Amino acid sequence: MATPLATPLFSPLALSPSRNRHLCFKIRSDSKHGKIYKSNGIQKLNLSKSREPNGQSTNFLQMGPREMSFGRKLSVQSMDGAGTGNTSTISRSVFAIMHLLVSLGIILAADSFLKQAFVAASIKFPSALFGMFCIFSVLMILDSFVPAAATSLMNFFEPAFLFIQRWLPLFYVPSLVVLPLSVRDIPAASGVKICYIVAGGWLASLCVAGFTAIAVRKMVKTEMTEAEPMAKPSPFSTLELWSWSGIFVVSFVGALFYPTSLGTSARTCLPFLLSSTVLGYIVGSGLPSSIKKVFHPIICCALSAVLAALAFGYASGSGLDPVLGNYLTKVASDPGAGDILMGFLGSVILSFAFSMFKQRKLVKRHAAEIFTSVIVSTVFSLYSTALVGRLVGLEPSLTVSILPRCITVALALSIVSLFEGTNSSLTAAVVVVTGLIGANFVQVVLDKLRLRDPIARGIATASSAHGLGTAALSAKEPEALPFCAIAYALTGIFGSLLCSVPAVRQSLLAVVG
Repeated sequence: MATPLATPLFSPLALSPSRNRHLCFKIRSDSKHGKIYKSNGIQKLNLSKSREPNGQSTNFLQMGPREMSFGRKLSVQSMDGAGTGNTSTISRSVFAIMHLLVSLGIILAADSFLKQAFVAASIKFPSALFGMFCIFSVLMILDSFVPAAATSLMNFFEPAFLFIQRWLPLFYVPSLVVLPLSVRDIPAASGVKICYIVAGGWLASLCVAGFTAIAVRKMVKTEMTEAEPMAKPSPFSTLELWSWSGIFVVSFVGALFYPTSLGTSARTCLPFLLSSTVLGYIVGSGLPSSIKKVFHPIICCALSAVLAALAFGYASGSGLDPVLGNYLTKVASDPGAGDILMGFLGSVILSFAFSMFKQRKLVKRHAAEIFTSVIVSTVFSLYSTALVGRLVGLEPSLTVSILPRCITVALALSIVSLFEGTNSSLTAAVVVVTGLIGANFVQVVLDKLRLRDPIARGIATASSAHGLGTAALSAKEPEALPFCAIAYALTGIFGSLLCSVPAVRQSLLAVVG
């Protein structure tokens, strides 16, 4: 007797439910011949008879020829699909890398061109800052007349912007790595005074910026709205860690046995010093939050580079100082690892244009709080540093070198270059130390000061501890990130514009004494 059945040909795990429904057929059984047929009479399954060694008959499920053929076709199609998917993934990865290289290359080329043009024209103004204003102006004009073009331009440079964000702390590190060479000629008493000015100045600038923002907010009473979401760079992968580790080992051994294989000692040492710096940052970024509070990734990064230099100096018999000298040569024709990293500082300033454009609505809505706080805080930081330096008896050249302590490294170096007889390495080191102090203590101090408003917290942090403080606060308070980013950029911009005025520079020198 035939019994109608409904049996799917394949498991639901392999095919979608809709496809299973199409592949389900009614079949009938012929008990006499042990065969199963589809309702249309085409043989699908054959319960044939075979004999076991004991002579008894047994039925086993055997696939028919059509079923085998269809199964093979499906398998081949699945393999083809997987191959196509892998090819597509590789293509996307290659395109993403090319996109990054082109967009970042354009920014670096623009920065280099502007530097050369300003030097040739003897213009004493930060070239990168001029470029930033140009990019921002172009974006605003396009947004007014052809919004789609502005969006496309932003999307094109997005990979470069994220790259700069991801590796930003690395660009600050060279000044810390060569700090032993920079402070060697500074008396211990002067070093103590500088530490006092840096720590006390950070706290004072934080208070001034924060309470100014609160006072202005009480006057204008502008309500907060949601800001444009800011993309976050991807975390570091294990592949990156092992790749840089391999580069370090190979280049370290190569430099040890062939000290001038790349022409000069600085170029030969560049690969292992650069990779040791990057490795320190990757490892430091992966540390638990509790450890980061004391052992910031930048400290881990600088320590890694110094240890690599110390190991090479010991193994080669040259000592530490020559290796650190090769780390930051400040010679364009013979760059070291530090020169490569600091070469990105100009691109950091150019990237401010994109961050400000992205948050233009926020800037417009809270212009009173942002601009008032930034201007007051910047003026206070510059003149209070000059005054306190004079009061504590710090040498004028050292006082001028630490004037832009609350301004990001890229623009701080441009500011001190406007003065004569300054120590740029000390400037960079002081700026980084200020950022580290802010990164470690900003949240606790803001809570103690009862500054609860996200706008005030963001502005106060960025105005006193620039990028490092911004990164630390925004990691735990993402709502403050847009205000941090804007204040971080505007503090550097306004400080540079202010010090570009000869009368302002003369007044600062008069206060310094």
